[in-house]
Amino acid sequence: MKRFPIVLLIFFAAMFVYAQQQDVEVGETDPSLVGIDAAEQYIIEVSIDRFEFEGFWRSSISPDDGYSTSRLFESPGAMGKRPIRGEENMDIQDKFVLGTRVDFLRRGYSSFFIFPTRPLPIEGITKTISMQVAGRNFNHELFVLIQDFFGRYFELSMGKLNHQGWKQMTATVPPQSPDGFSGIIQRNYHYTNQAGIKIIGFRIDCDPMQARGSYYVYFDDLRAHTDVYTERFRDESNDMPDGW
Repeated sequence: MKRFPIVLLIFFAAMFVYAQQQDVEVGETDPSLVGIDAAEQYIIEVSIDRFEFEGFWRSSISPDDGYSTSRLFESPGAMGKRPIRGEENMDIQDKFVLGTRVDFLRRGYSSFFIFPTRPLPIEGITKTISMQVAGRNFNHELFVLIQDFFGRYFELSMGKLNHQGWKQMTATVPPQSPDGFSGIIQRNYHYTNQAGIKIIGFRIDCDPMQARGSYYVYFDDLRAHTDVYTERFRDESNDMPDGW
């Protein structure tokens, strides 16, 4: 009999919690369950480069390993390539792809680079970087080379080139470290008007058993998914300028 009041207390407490939960209507989200990452993101897909300008991209390899050349070719690119949202009815030129040829002088461990004449900035906080690649089914590996907010250099693997025809290859940019200094930093919270990373090129590490003869690789449609929440909703007109 002494346990009866305790059982009643537990029962009424459970009914109170249930009643509180019923105050949140269907389709609503309890604000206490929403984290800052879920509430403050506005992720869009943007085009970084469509490889349409002759001479903008170059390639290089160590002269001990071989020689390389890059040029544009008129081609529709990957089949079924979908337009970026909002650009469906825009008359945007997209008829060229970038081709790179490497002629190896010897078999062994080697790498070659494809790089633009200037770094390519990405607005906002980049989540993924993707590109259409025709790799000719070789076991080489593709890396995207980036520069973070502090000007430090990093590389992200986009995967092996062991596929036939065109394939969308993607690299995921890891989240920023909470300390704001280690790893890839895309934003300094003291200066929210500046953010993002820059693409400084690509590197292909060659499988030593397949680094022979001539190798051909083609690129098209460099894109990124990026969070532009701060850029979209920032009001710089009320900010205070530094440097006084």
